[in-house]
Amino acid sequence: MRFIEMNDALYDYVTAHANPSTDDVAARLAATTQERFASQAGMNIGVDQGRFLATMVAVSGARVVVEVGTFTGMSALWMARALPDDGRLICFDITDRYLDTAHEAWIAAGVDDRIEVRIGPASDGLAALPDEPHVDLAFIDADKTGYGTYLDLLLPRLSARGLIIVDNVMWSGAVIDDSVQDVNTRALRAFNDDVAARDDLHAVMLPIGDGVTLIRRR
Repeated sequence: MRFIEMNDALYDYVTAHANPSTDDVAARLAATTQERFASQAGMNIGVDQGRFLATMVAVSGARVVVEVGTFTGMSALWMARALPDDGRLICFDITDRYLDTAHEAWIAAGVDDRIEVRIGPASDGLAALPDEPHVDLAFIDADKTGYGTYLDLLLPRLSARGLIIVDNVMWSGAVIDDSVQDVNTRALRAFNDDVAARDDLHAVMLPIGDGVTLIRRR
């Protein structure tokens, strides 16, 4: 087995060698989130994951993107900028507490008009989407106990080229530590096991950020 263990120095090297290597809007959003919501700032995705999401939106040709879990809008920022001018991003979040911070960044990036935020339980919001396949890409990064429900609601709504990206599937390594038995870790283990066992899906887990799984229908 071949792998490279990530550390701070290597992470800095990876992000410095992205092209372009700087992103002022994302950097300001990260700083603002730290200033306003320090205890939760770790919920934001990093630059490497942001660039990954933007690349997935671009190469898939996505026009309709759905996000479950928005927080201060970092992942939405990356994905919305990769959409075509007529593309749209529908974000579901349980609270509007962080929306002012998100809108500041989206406006600064010129993508606020591509993003619609719907507040309330994501399961209700997803169920209210049109039944026909129309979602080109979805990003799930919300309450871990809801992951299975969100996946099942999104799958029949995926377009033929549709892709679902699920965050935090490695959970800082806790998913393989049997001594960790909190509700979120158990939920993620169950979700990962279920995805791996399904014969109607193609799935691959990647060590990006806290681990992401890419899922598409067979």
